[in-house]
Amino acid sequence: MINSLLVVPSGPFEIPDRVSTPVHFSLIVPTYNEGGNIEKIIRILTGILDQEFPNNYELIIVDDDSKDLTWEIAYSLMPDFPCLRVMRRTQEKGLSTAVIRGWQSANGDILGVIDGDMQHPPEVLLKLLIEVDNGADLAVASRHVEGGGVSDWSIVRRFLSRGAQMLGLVILPRVIGRVSDPMSGYFMVRRNSIAGKRLNPLGYKILIEVLGRGQIDKIAEVGYTFQEREQGESKVTWRQYQEYIFHLLRLRFSTGKLGRLKRKVDFPIGRFVNFALVGLSGVVIDMGVLYILHGLGHWGLTRSAVLAGELAIINNFLWNDLWTFGDIARTQRLPSQIFKRFSKFNIICLMGLILKVLILNVFFNFFHLNAYLANFLAILLVTVWNFWLNLKLSWRVTETK
Repeated sequence: MINSLLVVPSGPFEIPDRVSTPVHFSLIVPTYNEGGNIEKIIRILTGILDQEFPNNYELIIVDDDSKDLTWEIAYSLMPDFPCLRVMRRTQEKGLSTAVIRGWQSANGDILGVIDGDMQHPPEVLLKLLIEVDNGADLAVASRHVEGGGVSDWSIVRRFLSRGAQMLGLVILPRVIGRVSDPMSGYFMVRRNSIAGKRLNPLGYKILIEVLGRGQIDKIAEVGYTFQEREQGESKVTWRQYQEYIFHLLRLRFSTGKLGRLKRKVDFPIGRFVNFALVGLSGVVIDMGVLYILHGLGHWGLTRSAVLAGELAIINNFLWNDLWTFGDIARTQRLPSQIFKRFSKFNIICLMGLILKVLILNVFFNFFHLNAYLANFLAILLVTVWNFWLNLKLSWRVTETK
């Protein structure tokens, strides 16, 4: 039985650029203790792919020696599914390395990955493949574009997910900022975009490794709704969040290609100008209300400043929602969506205020700049910060339709 399994590649995590028997598409399903799901997902995926690419694809299960013998269940199904292949890993562990080892054994011109727990809807596969066939180097299934969302996440889980993305934008803006959902584990990539690149994965977020080290020019995104598990238990742990942070830092300080990254960021200048003009109107609101409450009404300075600041934030949000990000906001008119955008906007602006004070003190106390010049430079930097984070986090579709 074991001799019929795929041999686990060894050595560097590098995808070969040529294969002996090429097929159009290779899809990797990394698994660990997915015995309750594996037969169902194999039947669904092969049913979809058999219709589109008969005998021109391969489905590769890469199992990390599951205690529930997931690999053995998958192997027993091979006689019924000619395009199914199975790899059992006993020396290595981890989702990212499992995906790469699967790609190393794959023959597809297009390489893909999907979770084995039924949380990624299989029907989105064809939409992703269409994007790659139409010229995309990378097609990502995203929870944060039109048609995307999460099924039943708690506030804590949403906060952790968005917090991880925000941290990524700070550490690796040129990589994380290229897609709306860098935490996605559901995507397709052209072989020639990553072939010959020395990958160095850590943890379970393989997409940022592909974005950081691959030759990715054109990216497409397709919305999908993240589903709750039908069988088994979630494998998300605090250790995986730690590995994610270490992975970001390792990529950030890499001395390889990423350290010399020269890829241009598609910065939306027009939106930024609108955002800055709205910010100026907020300054007028802030100063005017502060003068009325504190100067004329003799309210306490702190209370007056807090109220003036919040009114300015409300003003800025309304104008940004109507004008700066109006094209996005018009697709998200549910009251709950508007409230979520406003809440995120408030939190980001509060973080920006804290950052502004820190930058101001650095410029004034360490670089000995004029106080007003230091304040102006701090406002400028924080305006860019606020705009970029709001673009990536606040004005996104996250509701399940």
